[in-house]
Amino acid sequence: MEVVKSFPVMEEFYTIQGEGSYSGRAAYFVRLGGCDVGCVWCDVKESWDAEKHPETPVAALLEKITATKTDFVVITGGEPAMYDLSYFVDELHKLGIEVAIETSGCYPLKGDIDWYCFSPKKFKAPVEDAYAKAKELKVVIFNKSDFQWAEDHAAKVNDACKLYLQPEWSKEAKMLPLIIDYVKENPQWRISLQTHKYMQIP
Repeated sequence: MEVVKSFPVMEEFYTIQGEGSYSGRAAYFVRLGGCDVGCVWCDVKESWDAEKHPETPVAALLEKITATKTDFVVITGGEPAMYDLSYFVDELHKLGIEVAIETSGCYPLKGDIDWYCFSPKKFKAPVEDAYAKAKELKVVIFNKSDFQWAEDHAAKVNDACKLYLQPEWSKEAKMLPLIIDYVKENPQWRISLQTHKYMQIP
């Protein structure tokens, strides 16, 4: 099997994780180009076409990552699970760096990821393996019907998976009060906010 040693990288940056379980933790983000899920409200649609982003060697990524003090890398997209991440993740582990992925779960994962953040989308069905691997289920709430949709997915994940509801940014003023009430009635859920946008950082 061919070892994948480069990826189309849209952007990479050292910042603070703004969402979910690791909110507030320093993290180096690697955003891969390429996605065929097609979320209408996606805020990084420029990531969809992989050919628009330069093939970047893993060695170059590692050089930039190790130039920071990070001990945590988040691989996101686009849809990062489209790619075989095994080599990249193994090299990060050799450096003592923890690795998370943010994925829609619509592709089988290739790579020994430490933290699997599963954010299913209505536009393309996830694979069954996503439910078993998920350590964090993060459902974006765009309208009221998404609450039941979130419960449908929560019923399939493993028992240790943490459950998060996150308002879609453009609908936050309308949806956040509903999410607050929902979580008070259903305390197995937690609220995830895009705190990086409040902090005005990437």
